[in-house]
Parts: sequence; C-alpha cells; structure tokens
Amino acid sequence: MKSSEILKEAKALQQELKEIRRRLHRYPEVGFDIPETKKFVLQKLTEMGYAPQELGKAGVIALAGGKRQGGTILLRADMDGLPIREEADVEYKSTYDGKMHGCGHDMHTAMLLGAAKILKNHEDEIKGTVKLEFQPAEEIFQGSPDMIRAGLLDNPHVDAAIMIHVTAGMPLPSGTVLVAGGGISSTSCEQYHITVKGRGGHGSTPHEAIDPITAAAHIHIALQEINSRELDGNQFGIFTTGRFEAGKASNVIPDTAEMWGTIRTTDPDNEVGHIIKKRIKEISEGVGSAFRCEVKTEFYDFCPCMVINPELSADIMNYMKEMFGDKALDMSLISGGKAGGGSEDFAFVSHKVPTASMFLAAGSSADGYVFGQHHPKVRFDDSVLYLGSAAYVKSAVGWLNEH
Repeated sequence: MKSSEILKEAKALQQELKEIRRRLHRYPEVGFDIPETKKFVLQKLTEMGYAPQELGKAGVIALAGGKRQGGTILLRADMDGLPIREEADVEYKSTYDGKMHGCGHDMHTAMLLGAAKILKNHEDEIKGTVKLEFQPAEEIFQGSPDMIRAGLLDNPHVDAAIMIHVTAGMPLPSGTVLVAGGGISSTSCEQYHITVKGRGGHGSTPHEAIDPITAAAHIHIALQEINSRELDGNQFGIFTTGRFEAGKASNVIPDTAEMWGTIRTTDPDNEVGHIIKKRIKEISEGVGSAFRCEVKTEFYDFCPCMVINPELSADIMNYMKEMFGDKALDMSLISGGKAGGGSEDFAFVSHKVPTASMFLAAGSSADGYVFGQHHPKVRFDDSVLYLGSAAYVKSAVGWLNEH
C-alpha cells in the first residue's frame, strides 16, 4: 500500500471518524467500567468483518491479515476517560456528569477503528498479522498489565508494538506527527499514601490531644530533603504530594491526617524509585514518632518508564517522513532529548517487546486550544483523526513489509 493511497482512503473516512469520536466523547466511561464503550467497539469491528475477542477485564482485540507469512505488530488505542466534570464549551459535551474524555482516548479509539477499516479492505496484501488492541484503564495504569496477563502478546506472538497519543494546548500546528526516539521517553509512576494517626480533641485543649496535622506537615517538609540531599545529582527522581486531607471542623483536632502523591523516575530498573520509597517510609515513621503519632505508608499502582526501541523508532520515523514529509518530526526537537514527565501504561508492553510511540498534534495553542490534557476545559481538533488512522496503517504495513 502506497502512502498516497493510505492517506486517500483515510481522508475518505474523516466524517465517519469524527462522528465516532464525538459519540464516544458524549458517553465517557472510566477505568475498567466501560461496558458501553466496549460494546460499541465490538459492534464496529464486527460490522467491518472482524471476529473481535474480549480480553482481560474490559479489553478488546482483533486480528487483521494473517493470510500471508510474516511477523505480528500490535497497534494500541486506549478507551477510558477521566473522573473529571467537563467544562469545555463543545456541542458534543459529556452527558455523564463527573466524567469526560480529557486525555483524548476517544480520539485514539476512533483513529484505530479507522485503521481497522482500511486494513480490512487490504487484508490480502498484509505480510503477516496486525493485532488491534482497544485497552481500558490506562489512566489508572492497570489496563495494559491486565491485558498482558490475559495473553495480549501471544496467539500470535507480538514482535513489535506501536501506540499513538494526541496532544492539545502545545505550540504545534494540528497534524504534526512526533516520533519518540530510542531510550526512555516517559517516566515511571507509583502512587503513595501516608496516614498519620494521632489522637483527636478539642481545639481549645491541644495538650490533651496528639495533633496529626502538625506531624503530617513536618513529614511533608522533611520528605523534600530526599531530592536535595540524598539523590545523586545525575539521578532523576521526583515525588509530589498532590492531596492532603485532615479534619472537618476548624475547632476540632482530628484523629488522622492523610497525604497522597506520586513518585516518578527514568530508571528502567526502578532502583531510584526503591531508594525514594525506602526513605519516604523511614522519614515518615521517624518524624511521626517524634510527634507521638503512628504512621502507615502504602505504595500502589506502579507503572514503569516507557522504553523506546531505537531500531523500531527509526523505522517509524522513516515511514512518517515518507507519508507526511515535513509534518513528521523527531520528538527530541521538542523535548530536548529528555523523557516526558507524564507516564503511560503501554510502558508495560515496552518492557516485553520492541515498542515505538508517536504523538499527533490535535489543537495548537496558537489556534485557541489553550488547555492541555486532563484539564476540564481541554478541547481536541478532531479534523486530524484521519491522519492518525493513516499513521497507524502506514506503521503496521511498512514494518511488516520490511520484517
């Protein structure tokens, strides 16, 4: 399939893709609880002639090709939204209060459905197999490992994997395609929860209570010393307390204070993360003890850093240049070669098979798309959907033809 033919077929699907995306946007679902989204994807794939299968708790897979000898490449689209109340002024606004597609996963699902249609129309030409993955629960870093455990990378064995993510609110013209270079492209992420237990009492008699707020405040300050005094300057490791809760009334000392946050590193073996976790626990318990409090520290929802295979990345860059010309750029021109601070659960796949990652600009800040992902007012330019479908198809058939 020539690039010009792929683009032409994808562009012919643009209106259909926009309707699909906006339908998904109106009815966002989160985590693994995505029954209507899954049903919709299964229906669309079946209408195209696929025999889709449910995989794991809420995932869907389908196979294109397989009629000619060759390898297997995986294309991923995530389907879940976010537990955020949408504030964007769009005609297809979320109808579910407290839920929205604030990260563009509705765009991804529509783009991969478009790619599925093109691949089905050319199934006899595919040298090998394209495995289409529609994944739940990316936002909570659980969808990818769940599907891997259920056999995502087997039957047939996956030789390479590719994902695309849209971006908004960046100074990039819509339709720009960025290809991540080899190495670490995004940080790992792990959640932590610190519970500080004291003894509640009346605000007028603090000496009769054990104040967990004071202890938690000192713990928060003490933890900042890990970065400034305990990590090597050449190591990357950050942690952030994003949520701090204690008490309900101004004249009451509560029994407990709680802190939640994240730990991020660019260490593929997570040795830095282990150091940070060890010291968070030791410092929290030590400071808490000094203030007569009991402290419990929990860690959960770990996601590794994304590892991009340099050879696969170079191949994808060549395919995108061939198709999009100057609109295809090396991600390092934007990132300066540094890993992104966000995390992505497709990283679990990247530690199993060679993986590549692309980003599609879908709303430039210069054109009024001023809010980025996860903001309640974020908007995405869905005129680029066909470009995403074309990028999926070109990556898959290009790689299979050469390998």
